[in-house]
Amino acid sequence: MTVPVEPAAPEATPRPAEVRQLLPVRLTDPLRWLRGGWGDLRAAPGIALFYGVCFWLMAVTLQAVFRNKPEYTISFVSGCFLVGPFLALGLYEVSRRREQGLPQSLGASLTCWEGHLGSMGMLVLVLLLLELLWGRASLVVFAVFFNTGMPTTASVVQAVFNPKNWQFIGVYLLVGWVFAALVFSTCVVALPMILDRDTDAITAGLASMQVVALRTGPMVVWGALIVALVLGAMLLPWAAGLLVVGPWLGHASWHAYRGSFAWRPAGTITPA
Repeated sequence: MTVPVEPAAPEATPRPAEVRQLLPVRLTDPLRWLRGGWGDLRAAPGIALFYGVCFWLMAVTLQAVFRNKPEYTISFVSGCFLVGPFLALGLYEVSRRREQGLPQSLGASLTCWEGHLGSMGMLVLVLLLLELLWGRASLVVFAVFFNTGMPTTASVVQAVFNPKNWQFIGVYLLVGWVFAALVFSTCVVALPMILDRDTDAITAGLASMQVVALRTGPMVVWGALIVALVLGAMLLPWAAGLLVVGPWLGHASWHAYRGSFAWRPAGTITPA
């Protein structure tokens, strides 16, 4: 008796291999990223408002914690490092869908992290570690260089900028700059890359450091714009500017990623 043999299923066509290409970035490109982010915000204002309220609530709560329970400030900041990347990823998803001509959906933006939880978790762990080291280094600087006694919450600004503490101010700003540069370098384009290409956290983090190292001038301009916009938003009454600046910078960060890297079929890379 002959047993019929089913024909073998056709092999799936493998996806063509692609490699990452670092693009040339000009000093004026951060302004173009901001324009692109503003266009994304205007295209989905309701979704932007939702995320803006989330960022605003985080800022207002942080201010309240600092005023009333300053001992819990570091703990709350650590919580922001946990929640912030998930909020940012939702904004990247909105920009990605608009770029691809897909319909916008708040639900899709809130759940876009589900397929990237492992990579995001590793990156968030690195950010938390840097934040904890930053806090520990700040305490050491206070203990060694602060010459007028530990300030109270009410007088912290006046005490910190007391001329007697000039050594403290210099060292504190230097330490803060080093850790801020590490955080910025590690994640400036890492999260958008994880969303776009489903890369692992190490690859995304190294790619982010690469663009900061090789495109230093534009990335310094980009970091300065982020700091200026966030500080300006925070200086408005009740930090209300974050309702707009928060989602705006989130969308613009997607354009910073797309303006820094391209993905090409293997063998077609041209020098940047």
